[in-house]
Amino acid sequence: MTGYVHSIYNGGMVDGPGIRCVVFLSGCPLRCKYCHNPDTWEKQDGTTMTVEDVMAEVMRYKIYYQTSGGGVTISGGEPFMQPEFLTEILKECKTRGIHTAIDTSGYANLPDVNEALQYTDLLLLDIKAYDKENYKKVTGVEIDRTLAVLELSKERGIPIWVRYVLVPGLTDNMGEIINLAEFLRGYDNIKKIDVLPFHKNGEHKWEKRKLNYELGSTPPPSPEIVKLVKELLKTNSNGY
Repeated sequence: MTGYVHSIYNGGMVDGPGIRCVVFLSGCPLRCKYCHNPDTWEKQDGTTMTVEDVMAEVMRYKIYYQTSGGGVTISGGEPFMQPEFLTEILKECKTRGIHTAIDTSGYANLPDVNEALQYTDLLLLDIKAYDKENYKKVTGVEIDRTLAVLELSKERGIPIWVRYVLVPGLTDNMGEIINLAEFLRGYDNIKKIDVLPFHKNGEHKWEKRKLNYELGSTPPPSPEIVKLVKELLKTNSNGY
């Protein structure tokens, strides 16, 4: 089986526990205003690889995963744009005793998610916003699929790390954040909530592709605001 791979990074430290190999698949249906990897939007912009090609790269560093409690994270783009390829990579990792994680927006078909979760130890779920209108403003798509994946993961007992990108003027509404935290109380499989401060490291990629980058004048959130949001999410949820 072949698929489109944007890149493979060995040595990831923030994409799940331990040291990780992060496989970035190409293709994404979202158009997040703060995206720092617009070069992953189109599947065909990636390199064609077989599952065996990917696993050959993964296995080069297996000793690091074993000694650090790490593993492999499949990211993107949106990895569920290539569900069969994603599932086969996960399956091969599990046969080799490697911890697996998927970093996803949750914008996926539930049958595809259900299949992939058979071989998944951890889900990194990116919740781009909570208010429905704001979610569509940020991403260009509806939030419903993300919430359905969250519910399915609860039913399957899959541990989740929630990721929330904090963008001044876009995702920093404190009422919306409190509502999100209170909503997440209902999910005892959530083990962690990461607040990721907005940055513009990918702005040059938008310029290179002649895309309109609307957040050019948006500053990163202050350390004080980041701290406040972390506290709000912790105190209004289950204390993740």
